[in-house]
Amino acid sequence: MRNVFNLEEMEGAARRHLPRGVFGYVAGASDGWTAFGLNRTDFGEIRMIPRALAGHAIRDQRRTLFGTRYNHPFGISPMGLSALAAYDGDVALARGAAACGIPAVMSATSLTSLERVAREGPSRWYQAYLPGDDERIIAMVERITAAGYETLVMTADVPVAGNREDSKRDKFGAPLKPSLDVALQGITRPAWLWETMLRTLRTHGMPHFENSDVKRGPPIIARDVVRSFAGRATLSWRHAELVRQRFGGKLVIKGLIAPEDAARARDLGADGVVVSNHGGRQLDSSISSIRALPAVKAVAGDMAVMIDSGVRRGSDVLKALALGADFVFVGRPFLFAAAVAGVPGVEYAAKLLAEEIDRDMAMLGLGSLDELTEAVLAEEWRPSRRSIATV
Repeated sequence: MRNVFNLEEMEGAARRHLPRGVFGYVAGASDGWTAFGLNRTDFGEIRMIPRALAGHAIRDQRRTLFGTRYNHPFGISPMGLSALAAYDGDVALARGAAACGIPAVMSATSLTSLERVAREGPSRWYQAYLPGDDERIIAMVERITAAGYETLVMTADVPVAGNREDSKRDKFGAPLKPSLDVALQGITRPAWLWETMLRTLRTHGMPHFENSDVKRGPPIIARDVVRSFAGRATLSWRHAELVRQRFGGKLVIKGLIAPEDAARARDLGADGVVVSNHGGRQLDSSISSIRALPAVKAVAGDMAVMIDSGVRRGSDVLKALALGADFVFVGRPFLFAAAVAGVPGVEYAAKLLAEEIDRDMAMLGLGSLDELTEAVLAEEWRPSRRSIATV
C-alpha cells in the first residue's frame, strides 16, 4: 500500500487483489449507480472558507459519542461478508478500529459469530437486520445483549435486497453457488486464494452466516441454499418500539433519509440515527445522505445524528460535521484496506483520513472540532441561510 495515498485509492489496490465477484460485491451499487454517484458529487459541491493566521500548532479532532471519547470523529460502517474479502475480516476491522481509538460496527451479514468479535475485537457496536417477527426479534436482542454489545444499530432501509446487476454478471451471490466461473475467479487471484480463502478453511472451516438469526445460518458456498430476506418487508415502527423496550443499551436506527422518519425514531426513544442511503446500494433514485442531513438534524432533538455514504476525504468529514452530524462513518475503503493488508491496512486507512482532517482543520483555522460551525461553509450551504428542504 506504499503507493496508496488516500481512501479512494484503496479501491484500486483491492481490485488487483480480490476476485472479480468479491470485489464487485463490496464496490457495487444498485441499478445504474445514480445514488452512489450523487453521494460523491454532492459532497464535492460543498465549498468551505479557509481562515488565516489562527495560530493553532496542534489540532484536536477527538469527538465524544454516547459518552465515549474517540480519537477521531469517524468510525467504520458495517459491511457484510467482510471475512470473504479479508482474512478474519470482521475481527480485523474491529481490532484495527480499537487500535485507532474509533468505533467499528459489526455487520449482521457477517461470517464470524458476533460473540467472537465482541470477545476478540473488541466490538461493542452491532448492526442488525431484523425480520418483522416479534419472537425472532426478542431472541436476537437477547443474544446481542448477552454478548455485551452496548450499541444496537437497527438497519431500516432493506425491506428487500437492492438490484445488484454487476453481481449478477459476476455470478456472485450469497451463498455462493459453486461453478467453474467462480473457481476461475479465485484461481486468478492467488494471493487472495491462499491468504484469505484457504487460510480461512484451514483455520476456521467453511464460513457460515453466523448472525442473521439466533441460530447459525447456511454456509457461504452452497448449491441449493438461498439466503433469505423473509420477513424484512414486514418490519415496521412497531417492531422498532419492541427493540427499544427490550434493548437496554443505545439504540440507533440506520438508513433514514426522510426527516419524518427521523422524527418517529426520536419519538420512540431512539438514542441516535444514521442518515444513510446505504451507500447507493438500495434505492437508486435516493437523494444523497449529505443532502438529507440538515433536514434530519432539524428534527432530531436530543438524538445523536450520524451519517455515512460517500465519505472519502477528511474534508467530507468536516463538511458533514459542519452541517450538523455528530459523527461520521466510512465503509468500503476500510474493508478494501483490510482485504489488502489486514489490521495494519485498517490502521493505515484511518491514519490517512485523520491526517487529512488535521490538515484541513489547520487551513480552516480550527484548534478543535468544538470550534467547528456552519461558518466554515460557503454562505449558500449554511443551513441557517437557506431552506432546509433544499439543502
